[in-house]
Amino acid sequence: MRFAHVVPPGSAEPRLVLVTGDDGVFVDELFDGAPATLEQLIAGGDGLLAQVRDAAGRGVRHPLDDARFASAVLAPPVILAIGLNYAAHSSELGLKTDSTPTVFVLWPNSLAGHDGTTAWPRSLSESVDYEAELGVIIGTPAKDVDPEHALDHVWGYTVVNDITARDIQYSEAQWSRCKSFDGFTPTGPFVVTRDEIPDPQALHIWTVLDGTTLQDATTAQMVRPVATLVSHLSRSATLLPGTLISTGSPGGAGYSRDPQVFLRDRSTVTVGIDGIGALTTHCRILD
Repeated sequence: MRFAHVVPPGSAEPRLVLVTGDDGVFVDELFDGAPATLEQLIAGGDGLLAQVRDAAGRGVRHPLDDARFASAVLAPPVILAIGLNYAAHSSELGLKTDSTPTVFVLWPNSLAGHDGTTAWPRSLSESVDYEAELGVIIGTPAKDVDPEHALDHVWGYTVVNDITARDIQYSEAQWSRCKSFDGFTPTGPFVVTRDEIPDPQALHIWTVLDGTTLQDATTAQMVRPVATLVSHLSRSATLLPGTLISTGSPGGAGYSRDPQVFLRDRSTVTVGIDGIGALTTHCRILD
């Protein structure tokens, strides 16, 4: 099943949509007490998901062609990001892949939706980069899970663009701020349930910036696969339902190119993962 958060015309609040081709059904219209957000759906467990699936055929379909998308996740308990999880990306940044994952937190203000505009002051950074990443959403609490059972705790998958101010990244000891400007973590447009992705390590992942393909890889190239990451993170803290894990970016970053390629004023960048979706962000640099 495929879901999205959509802001209907005349409304300021996003609502959960079950996506059916080019159309969508508002989930909160399906039955009394139906969830209005992805977080509510996840909290309801497998039973609520099955109820939504059974009722979907009775819902009124709405076209999504002109829909305004919100972030695929609205209020995750935490956004955990993994750095240096593709050898090619570590090498091009001149950084070493450690024996354990590099983990940092992204701030919730950075979440943004598909086809939105992300703006930042020129005075803060003119070295802003793109990073296509597979987003993993936890469905059931995960604590001390083995890699063999880690994917059982995954609810679904989405696309993340881990936008990064490279000059700040290299000038500070931690990476949260350089990746957490307002709008620096677009997600979506869709979340697909776990059963739609039999193998999260067999996905084509890519980035197109202003019409040019700059990242073209596969999640098979991850240094540590999704199951290993979930297991590792669950050793130190319980991963709560709704947690978003951004699993790292493949090679092809603009920072490492000669000449360097950064997001410019009025750039359009699309990051995508086959089988999940394509996430577009419009960029503005403010003087």
